[in-house]
Amino acid sequence: MTRGPIIAIDGPAGAGKSTVARHLAQHFGLLNLESGAMYRAFALKAILNDQDFDDAAALERLAAETSVTLRPERGGNRVLLDGSDVTERIRDADVTQGASRVSVHPAIRAWLVGLQRELGRAGGVVMEGRDIGTVVFPDADLKVFLDASPEARSQRRYEQNGGDPAGSDQRAISKELRERDERDRNRADSPLRPAPDAVVIDSTAMPLDEVLARIEELVRTHCANLRAPEHA
Repeated sequence: MTRGPIIAIDGPAGAGKSTVARHLAQHFGLLNLESGAMYRAFALKAILNDQDFDDAAALERLAAETSVTLRPERGGNRVLLDGSDVTERIRDADVTQGASRVSVHPAIRAWLVGLQRELGRAGGVVMEGRDIGTVVFPDADLKVFLDASPEARSQRRYEQNGGDPAGSDQRAISKELRERDERDRNRADSPLRPAPDAVVIDSTAMPLDEVLARIEELVRTHCANLRAPEHA
């Protein structure tokens, strides 16, 4: 059985993975599957149940009674937690911080990796995260590791938040990103790192249109017969 192409976009928080994945999905007519949204949804479940992020056994029990679903739509995924739409809630700061903490537990990662593989098994997808090319889809047609300096990433997050709204102090954002990098790169299970055959792109000094053009060309090179639809 043949499958559609699978494109894996990995990298640290704030590197621009979501922007790139959304663009590629729209440009080439693919589904955009955001793995990080699934970790966020489970973190929200832990918050709603007043569950300690460091209690691995309790989190595993909680996962056994949790349903996380991505519903791809043209404008992006809707995220369902136990049947309820939590798309907007999972972007809040407490959930963002919780997602990084629950993701260090091997049992939680194994559960969500299984769900991610099921979502993408037919191909025709762009999936972004931190271990897509190394663990979830090691046979992906194209693997991109998108990186940038911590300073550039914190500045982008700051600008995305509108400059200086309440709770968006740039120094706080920088501190949070560095702490998340530390957890992601040094966790025992599936640490953040480029796959051996990934194309590493450092976007620190690259404008967005240059990054997108570079990756579009990689898609055309690595994914046979994949072309942008005429309406794109």
